[in-house]
Amino acid sequence: MYLIGSTAVYLALVISIYSFIILILGIRKQNQKLINSGKNGVLSIFLLTSVSMFVLFYALGTSQFQFKYVSTYTSSDLPLIYKLSALWAGNAGSLLLWTFFLTMYATMVVFSRKMKDNPMVPYIGTIMLGNIIFFYFLLATTTKPFELNDIIPEVGKGLNPMLQDPGMILHPVTLYLGYVGLSVPFAFAIAALILKNVDAFWIRMTRRWTIVAWLFLTLGNIIGGYWAYLELGWGGYWAWDPVENASFMPWLTVTAFLHSVMIQERKQMLKIWNISLIILSYALTLFGTFLVRSGVLTSVHAFGDSNLGTYFLIFMALAVLFALYVMMSRFHLLRQNSGQFESFLSKESSFLINNLILVGATFAVFWGTIFPLISEAVKGTKVTVGVPFFNTVMSPIMLALMFVMAICPLIAWQRSTVRNLRKNFLIPAILSLLVAMLLILLGIKKAYPIIGFAVVAFMIFTHILEISRGVKARKSVTGENVIVALGRLMSRNRRRYGGYIVHIGIALMAVGIIGSNNFNVETMKTLAMGESIELAEYTITYENLQQKREGINDVVFATLKINKNGQDLGYAEAEKIFYGSFEQPSTEVALISNWDEDLYIVLSGWEQDLRATFVIRINPLVKWIWTGGMVVLIGAIFAVWSGKYGNITPRYKGVRRHVS
Repeated sequence: MYLIGSTAVYLALVISIYSFIILILGIRKQNQKLINSGKNGVLSIFLLTSVSMFVLFYALGTSQFQFKYVSTYTSSDLPLIYKLSALWAGNAGSLLLWTFFLTMYATMVVFSRKMKDNPMVPYIGTIMLGNIIFFYFLLATTTKPFELNDIIPEVGKGLNPMLQDPGMILHPVTLYLGYVGLSVPFAFAIAALILKNVDAFWIRMTRRWTIVAWLFLTLGNIIGGYWAYLELGWGGYWAWDPVENASFMPWLTVTAFLHSVMIQERKQMLKIWNISLIILSYALTLFGTFLVRSGVLTSVHAFGDSNLGTYFLIFMALAVLFALYVMMSRFHLLRQNSGQFESFLSKESSFLINNLILVGATFAVFWGTIFPLISEAVKGTKVTVGVPFFNTVMSPIMLALMFVMAICPLIAWQRSTVRNLRKNFLIPAILSLLVAMLLILLGIKKAYPIIGFAVVAFMIFTHILEISRGVKARKSVTGENVIVALGRLMSRNRRRYGGYIVHIGIALMAVGIIGSNNFNVETMKTLAMGESIELAEYTITYENLQQKREGINDVVFATLKINKNGQDLGYAEAEKIFYGSFEQPSTEVALISNWDEDLYIVLSGWEQDLRATFVIRINPLVKWIWTGGMVVLIGAIFAVWSGKYGNITPRYKGVRRHVS
């Protein structure tokens, strides 16, 4: 097994270098045989990576403790699913997974039916091979997944308890699919610039790639937030942790990119901006990987035993400098035939403002993330930037973004008149004011939630109005009933209406974020058995404290009886799990969730006389966050799914070459 796995890694590195060189030679000599050899090399690398993945999976699943990686991250008594998911628990395995996705994407692009005979393919393949060589260099020299132990241990160290959760099976994988997916539009963009193709072809060809990458980043962030909410026991879902921020920043810039490319497609505007955004997004994926693997910042998500930060920093610098050089060398072409903004009150301007807000949010998160490093470098002391800073800065940014999202669907292209604005926004504005007045009548006194809920309502109402107008127009022409008209309207323009579904999902998430951050209540109290605690409308009675055995783990759990406004809601159990192979216990919260609030109970500690200390929180509207996240994912899938009417390949009109 060692021989197979190690040989596959070293051979893949050699073939990567060969394919990289042979593609460059094929491009320079315009020799199709050399190009075909390089393309076949890409396929060979993917097959070799698949072999390496299979070998490591097999070693993990069968507890082959002669491998250092297996003995470090698994144990014999670990359930099979967590043995396999340990592949991405450490540096070597997670980098192998990253490389697998990278070679998979490269193979899909190079052998894409839609890119057949396209002269961009050799350039795209060369750029992606540059990435592959870097990762295989690390796997072959620095983080070897098949490194052997000097002495074979009888049992492994086991998997970190925090990773023994279904969420951690999916969370890293989805984030990696998103991170690596951004290498495809980056490669397309740079290839287009090298060929001096400054039209929107590369954007149209990578639209689905970008949406899929964005979808996986979204899914990864949602799963990560849900895992943190249930497993970490602090009562929240987003702590502005450096590694959380590292996955959030490219999500923001890709969101901006997906909006701004529509302007280039329609108006031939923002060409330089779009290239810059995709370079920035790609760089942020490398920056996030640097944070996770460098050890420069403390994070619950980071790999503590890593010395890879320097390598990633150098590679990120080289990749960005190369991309910027290519962009600046084509700067004069990008400025040619570029459209102009005709009015501030136009859809084009609203998209630009949307982009500026998203990029501003990215900078705010970036600054808050790296400030401790700057502080330590300048003053010698590391200043912690906590949740209050991020919440204070990001709250108004979120409201501004919601407002612009409300404007975008209804405002006209080129120029809007006062009459147009009144026709489109008067009714949603009135309804939103009524929502604000209703909230005041219900006793809400804080300004931010009133404004926040009103802006979210405004956004939802404008989208409903836009969709209803489309249905009404189609119904008047075709005579279809409302349901049929809605379905066919959406299926014929999946990009637009998928985007609207995403917007509504984000609005639902915003409802949950505003509610949970402004109206949460918390208390901490030590109770003897039979005693109760009252919090808001709840009465929580401590019934019992027991211990049970689950495999080699000990579980201490408290049974609590829950009553709300005199209505019995049954029993809940809050747990502490003590692992046989780790000193640090993990928390399983007792959670009763509904649409208006979550009752969130943590078993904090206990005494020998069975008195127990509980942290009890009421988190309003949290369920709206997870529901909104699902709506966002549905909208993204709907937008990317080609269906009957969307499977059209853009026509290549750029520079021709003798090789493809």
